[in-house]
Amino acid sequence: MNLRKEIVKAQQFAFFNHFPSFTAASKICLYLGMPEKIQDKKVFTLSEVARSIQKTIAKRYQQTYWVKAEMNKLNHYTHSGHAYPELVEKKNGKIVAEMRSILWRNDYERINKQFMRFLSEPLRDGITLIFEAGISFHPLYGMSLQIIDIDVSYVLGELEKEKKECIQKLKNEKLYDKNKKTPFPLLPKRLAIISVETSKGLSDFYNIIQSNPWKYSFECTLYPALLQGDKSIPSIIKQLAVIAERSEAYDAVAIIRGGGGEVGLSSYNNYQLAKSIAIFPLPVLTGIGHSTNETVSEMVAYKSAITPSELADFLIQHFHAFSLTLEENKEKIDLHMKKRFREEHKHLDALLNSLRWNSRSIFSQEHIRFEKQLISLSHLSKNLLSEHKQRIGLYKKTLKIADPFHILQRGFSIIRKNGEIITNLHSIKEGDILEHQLKDGTLVTNVEKINKHEK
Repeated sequence: MNLRKEIVKAQQFAFFNHFPSFTAASKICLYLGMPEKIQDKKVFTLSEVARSIQKTIAKRYQQTYWVKAEMNKLNHYTHSGHAYPELVEKKNGKIVAEMRSILWRNDYERINKQFMRFLSEPLRDGITLIFEAGISFHPLYGMSLQIIDIDVSYVLGELEKEKKECIQKLKNEKLYDKNKKTPFPLLPKRLAIISVETSKGLSDFYNIIQSNPWKYSFECTLYPALLQGDKSIPSIIKQLAVIAERSEAYDAVAIIRGGGGEVGLSSYNNYQLAKSIAIFPLPVLTGIGHSTNETVSEMVAYKSAITPSELADFLIQHFHAFSLTLEENKEKIDLHMKKRFREEHKHLDALLNSLRWNSRSIFSQEHIRFEKQLISLSHLSKNLLSEHKQRIGLYKKTLKIADPFHILQRGFSIIRKNGEIITNLHSIKEGDILEHQLKDGTLVTNVEKINKHEK
């Protein structure tokens, strides 16, 4: 409704300027035609208004103009060959202008050939363009722009600008090198692959890793996704999110795509996609099939290969390098062990010889020491024997002197009571019978009286 008001204003302005001597009412009637009178009102038909606007637009916009806009949707119809692009202008992410356009079949084919020649890709949605167009109004289809040419070089410039802005933003957020710092597994055996099942690039990748001459084994799980155009961005991000939830089951992620030109790869310069790759918890490997400048997604990935085949070779070489390292280390270990064995054998021989020499020397020294101790022991035993003989003689003399027989010969006697020797008066009383042993016999007496000595 607002668009129609603007058109009417433009029509009135052009018409008044064309007929300055007419009054406003006269000019409108003259341009639109004679109105029908209904209840004292001047009423124009819709077709009369539309034709009036058509004439005004045709007179006002007789030349072509260069216009900058984003092609939101191409709307190409293969049966007719025509395209009806939806054009928008955005500011701060919001649409501030929107208009239909027309690309007739001949113009579409010509422009599309230019895109294929310079960009290796056809026209597609989501491209900011500078295009040459005429402005027209149709009574049935309304206002539209008829596109007759597109500046291909500007498209490339816009893509490069978006790419640089994305790189700078990731660097400012310190995310640019984040995935490259992710630890890479010793053997990347378990791979999560984001690709299209029918992709030739994926087929080439499988053929190489499955037919490697060393029979290295890989476990590949496919996560299908769109890999071209604006829809590829949410498609790849979604699959990355799914894999992230199962990250413990994989060693790395590979994004594999066939060949394509700059425009076809522009989605890989998208900030959200590049960020998802940069912050991914596993190493991300890319083989998206092109030989032109790297996209941002490839720059932030752990490893970027020009083609899926090159990516497959990278993985095989990683296995092969590990295998060669094992062989080299095995040889080094074998040589080291042999050398160590020889050194230890020599060392043992030296120890054995030393032990033999030392044992002989020790035996000789110990034998001499034993002989000396034996001689010393012999002298010592003789001395001890002599001393013991002397002591025995003394003991004999002492025993002989202490023998009761010798005491009895000197006039002493031994008194017993009931067979027990009496040594004091406390153990006897009057009336006891005592035995007195003398030198030459025994005397039995009866105790009649006990006289104790005063102390």
